[in-house]
Amino acid sequence: MLAIRQVHSQDLNARVQILSPQVQNTNKQPLKTLETVIRDFLNNRKWSTDKFQPQERIDCNFVINITEWDGSATFKAEAQIQSSRPVYGTTYNSTLLNISDKDFNFSYSEGQPLDYSDQTYGNNLSSLLAFYAYVIVGLDYDSFAKYGGTPYYNKAQAVVTNAQNASFSGWKAFESLKNRYWLAENLNNKIFNPLREMLYTYHRNGLDIMYDNQTKGRQQIIAALPGLQKIDKMKQGSMLTQLFFTAKADELVNVVGQASPQDKIKTYNLLTSLDPANINKYNLLKK
Repeated sequence: MLAIRQVHSQDLNARVQILSPQVQNTNKQPLKTLETVIRDFLNNRKWSTDKFQPQERIDCNFVINITEWDGSATFKAEAQIQSSRPVYGTTYNSTLLNISDKDFNFSYSEGQPLDYSDQTYGNNLSSLLAFYAYVIVGLDYDSFAKYGGTPYYNKAQAVVTNAQNASFSGWKAFESLKNRYWLAENLNNKIFNPLREMLYTYHRNGLDIMYDNQTKGRQQIIAALPGLQKIDKMKQGSMLTQLFFTAKADELVNVVGQASPQDKIKTYNLLTSLDPANINKYNLLKK
């Protein structure tokens, strides 16, 4: 009997690292303080409505690279954000999100409390962190229950809406085809429901099943992949589809690599049409 998460974890187990190789300031202690402030903000807030046990917290990583700092309160940065969820019966964690945000710019003064409200835009740093916290929680819920992430994608959308008058980039539709605006739009757009269904099938009926029956779990994953063609026909090259394959390409090769030769070739043809950017990885399925 598979263990379904009935008591969902306080919510994140976030590891935060601030890098600053391009910053010349000799006193970088404020950056270490900022690292602690961000970690506490992510880990000490309730992002979901459920009660989490400590061991159920969602593992995630925020690596923030400061590219410019005026030595005071103005920061230009990029961030790499990852999250994962455990696979039933194993010590393996499966990646759910692996995204690079090139517009992770903000203002922050040392000692400033990092406040956040779902109702208003206060500052860019707390909005950035809240946005990704809700996306991370939503993806986790989607992987345990079909459409389970909906309330959290709605909250991520609200963060974007509240930030429309912000002076910082990344929140508006016209600035880019692949920014926070479009990530929230995709997650809340019913056109992408097949991908959200795939998240559930892939993890609950696929990876989690493989602990007891590898063949059955693998077949569930292979059988679910063609559902992504519906999205490709309507939204070719969409941000959410690309993020799915960024997170899953290597894992898919490992899972499908143990399938029959016929299934490997069929899946290879499908994956290379849906995700040509990772064709070099999928070429392993032909060997």
